[in-house]
Order: sequence, then C-alpha cells, then structure tokens
Amino acid sequence: MPVNEWERLGRQAKVIKQRYPKGTQVCLGHMEGENDMPSGLKGTVSFVDDIGQIFVSWENGRSLPLNTEVDSFQVVSRPKKERDGFSR
Repeated sequence: MPVNEWERLGRQAKVIKQRYPKGTQVCLGHMEGENDMPSGLKGTVSFVDDIGQIFVSWENGRSLPLNTEVDSFQVVSRPKKERDGFSR
C-alpha cells in the first residue's frame, strides 16, 4: 500500500474513532461478503483500529469489523459521558 494511502487511512481512522467510540450501539444494514450477518442485527462497538475498521461485538456472538466504505449501518445509541468527560 502506498504511503499516501496509509496516511489517508490514518486520518480517516482518527475521525471514525471520534464518531464511533467504544460502547456505541449499532444496527447493521448490510455487511459486504457476510451472508450470515442479517440486516437489523445489533451490536456494540469494541474499538476502531488504525485503518478505521469498526470492530463490533454482535448479538449473534460474532465479532466482525464494519468497513465504512462498503458496509451499511446506523447508530442506535451512543455511550453516556461521565462527569469527567470520558465515555465508558
């Protein structure tokens, strides 16, 4: 992968990490290449990696990442902020 692509992914990952912090609840629309991940499946964001994949613990027991460039999903709820500004 060219250096420019790594830089682009790194910048994109920073934005995605802010937008989808740990504990964010999501609902799957479509996951590319995963026929056994049905639309409507809910899960909780575990973490976002350094290239912007959103790793989710799904209610069916699987732990697969979302790729924001090819998968569709929506946020159901965001983690509540603590008094000190950190999320759980």
